[in-house]
Amino acid sequence: MHYFRKFPVYSKELDFVEKIYKISNKFPRYETFELTIQLRRSVISIILNIAEGSGCESKKEFVRFLGYA
Repeated sequence: MHYFRKFPVYSKELDFVEKIYKISNKFPRYETFELTIQLRRSVISIILNIAEGSGCESKKEFVRFLGYA
């Protein structure tokens, strides 16, 4: 098992998520259910793939999830 919270990319991604949320809050109201949600889901997907991959037993499988991220 890999400890994803120790990776520098994980902490950078958390900062990136925060920035995206702040920026997307300034989008026009009519974009709430289109661009805003899609952007937020994609940025959260990066963190989730890193976390999910860290639970993999093999390094090869972990690297595959990092590729998804």
